[in-house]
Amino acid sequence: MSDRSTDTLDSYKAYATATDEPRFTDWLRERSEPAWTEATTHRFTRELGAGTLDDAVVRRYLTQDYAFVDTLVGAFGHAVGEAPSMAAKRRLIEFLDVITDDENDYFDRSFDALDVPEADRTDPDLTATTEAMVDLIEAAANRGGYAETLAVLVPAEWVYLTWATAEADDRPEPFYFAEWIDLHANPGFVSFVTWLREELDTIGPRLPARQQDRVARLFERTVALEVEFFEAAYDAA
Repeated sequence: MSDRSTDTLDSYKAYATATDEPRFTDWLRERSEPAWTEATTHRFTRELGAGTLDDAVVRRYLTQDYAFVDTLVGAFGHAVGEAPSMAAKRRLIEFLDVITDDENDYFDRSFDALDVPEADRTDPDLTATTEAMVDLIEAAANRGGYAETLAVLVPAEWVYLTWATAEADDRPEPFYFAEWIDLHANPGFVSFVTWLREELDTIGPRLPARQQDRVARLFERTVALEVEFFEAAYDAA
């Protein structure tokens, strides 16, 4: 984490005053430490990149992640409605196409390869962490505006870009390892996450201080839940 004082990180105004070329999303990321580093260097991602992750762990992780996809798609759909321009709406819709096409196909093939029962594909028992993530995203979208929705979408995607980029040189077998990395470390995803951050970088500094703090709390909670989500995959049912 940065050696800046906690007081400097408490408000974006103080952070921006003390920082050369400040970015709102960098402030959010620094505030989320140490959870940010824990999420982006977690043993799950390292074992996935090395091809040593146990299939039982992968199976639990993917069934929970897929159960979460509907909520994520709904949040992006909400963001489309809240987006301030047609260009922004188009970028979000394009990403929705990726989730509902390429990523959905990956899940179908992975479930087949891992012999995941139909019931676990369509209606798995959710872990407490998955339920918390669903609740957080729904609350951010339904009780907030565009900024609050971005506050959970940005870290959810940025965390994955960060860890997947670090593992991108590895080509672990079987395919459901390598392709999960590929889905989150390709030029299209890099471009989208870059744009997503820029949206929040543009909006965030103009928000009232109280709303900035709310956005920061949503961002931090999302990052903390990403750590818990990886950990939950190791918990046997």
